[in-house]
Amino acid sequence: MRTSPLDGVHRSLGARMVEFGGWDMPVSYPSGTLEEHRLCRQAAVVFDVSHLGTVRVEGPGAFDSLQRELTNDLNKVGPGRAQYTHLLDPDDASVLDDIIVWWLPDTDGVDRFDVMPNASNTDRVVAAFAADGVDVVDTTSGRAVLAVQGPTSRQVVATVSAEAAAVGRFRVIEADIAGHCCLVAGTGYTGEDGLELAVAADAAPAIWDALLAAGAAPAGLGARDTLRLEAGLPLHGHELGPGITPLNAGLEWVVSWTKGDFRGRAALAAQKEAGVTPVLRGLATEGRRPPRADQVVLRAGPDGSVVPVGRVSSGNFSPTLGHGIALAFVDPSVTEGDDVLLDARGQSVPATCVGIPFLPRS
Repeated sequence: MRTSPLDGVHRSLGARMVEFGGWDMPVSYPSGTLEEHRLCRQAAVVFDVSHLGTVRVEGPGAFDSLQRELTNDLNKVGPGRAQYTHLLDPDDASVLDDIIVWWLPDTDGVDRFDVMPNASNTDRVVAAFAADGVDVVDTTSGRAVLAVQGPTSRQVVATVSAEAAAVGRFRVIEADIAGHCCLVAGTGYTGEDGLELAVAADAAPAIWDALLAAGAAPAGLGARDTLRLEAGLPLHGHELGPGITPLNAGLEWVVSWTKGDFRGRAALAAQKEAGVTPVLRGLATEGRRPPRADQVVLRAGPDGSVVPVGRVSSGNFSPTLGHGIALAFVDPSVTEGDDVLLDARGQSVPATCVGIPFLPRS
């Protein structure tokens, strides 16, 4: 099991640790997931997301390799920008991983990209680019990534670095933080404003402590999951993964049909032409009982019978809304406003199809 450069810090704070993607990471602190969630919606928290991979791709051919391997079009952005994109299975267009690409600021005319996959997929991403013959290095072990999120996150970061706090949304800059040169991106995974700091591993504890001293509260993966669910953001292994394409997940906007060929394009185009099913929808339930992944979604037929129309991919209690919410893959005929049922251990729980995201994003 791998550990973050902040492992000792988390344990000193009394964090409850869990295995996630091959890493030992904090799921919550003594304040609890509900309080950490609330603080992110109302103030600022800091997450350790060092379990995300960082794969440096650079030099001649790097740009063209990313264009061939990933779905989105880097021509839409440029140096000093970040972009969300997918790596697809070439045979069926399933999402092997969803990725943030940081196109680093141009300082010497050399293209440099930090490709940031999910924890368990780093080796797969390295292999994809290495097979393309470009310079690729897994730099995950040499850095930590801290995500400062919430409506007051920029005020918190400004206390330690005004330069870092000024980064624009989906922009990437180099900034000095507490005497350390860091990469800063205006990205996040909560639906709130915020930024992510890639810092040298040995500098991470000092920068973490500075952020807490400036007013950020520590938050774990439990709150990160309820926050992203309220924001309608996908989680690999739930809304993305084997058998799930960007079209199934309602993420066609990350696919550039105009940039030319890319890995998995032919299979994805065939699915689009044939008709996409199932599709991702939002569901809301009454009360505090949370929907759970893999519950069957049912709908009454015209003859009064109840027939399955899909399954829940992620579900939980929404601390902000005060009731259960879920993402589910269902038949395309299920649309917003429709009433359905969730099969919860043999009991039928009423639910309503609602829009995604469940909360407006900040």
